[in-house]
Amino acid sequence: MPREKKLILASSSRFRQQQLQQLNILFDAVKPDFDETPLSAETAPQTALRLASGKAYSLASLYPDALIIGCDQVALCREQQLGKPLTVTKAQQMLHYLSGQQVIFYSALAVLNAAENRLHQHIDETRVMMRSLTEAQIKHYLSREPDAVHCAGAAKSEGLGALLIKRIESTDPNALIGLPVFRLVDFLLAEGMNIL
Repeated sequence: MPREKKLILASSSRFRQQQLQQLNILFDAVKPDFDETPLSAETAPQTALRLASGKAYSLASLYPDALIIGCDQVALCREQQLGKPLTVTKAQQMLHYLSGQQVIFYSALAVLNAAENRLHQHIDETRVMMRSLTEAQIKHYLSREPDAVHCAGAAKSEGLGALLIKRIESTDPNALIGLPVFRLVDFLLAEGMNIL
């Protein structure tokens, strides 16, 4: 019986690590060495897919026999791409901009079979209608949810960010957290992993 391939999550995101842990799959999380700067001519889905696959490929030489999972998420609101704010000030500005608006979150997934240079890619689109928020509500939310600065759009949906959301339309509710789990399972099964 062939040995299972090593599974690498090319991410330092503890949210994605938690999602993968919930599937009871053994993996190692490794921070990818990849420039995540968006390119000016890219659409939001193109940016998310390029970054997800770039993260996976950035670890291929270190893990030449592994399956490497790369992920990225880009939020789009009123034709503007939004990533992670990283500071409270930027998060406040971002949430003010998103208040009362529809936001589309593009969650990209790339699974690379490094040994065979085979790449599976998927982009999941989640439409989120945000509540209208006052400045006081935004500040209160960020004081209670400090991790929001590390989430695209500053809305950590699996935490208190759910209070900011009016409605979600998605084929995979996991994707909004950062990892399109339904398609990930498809890709891992296609690569022969015994995960079920």
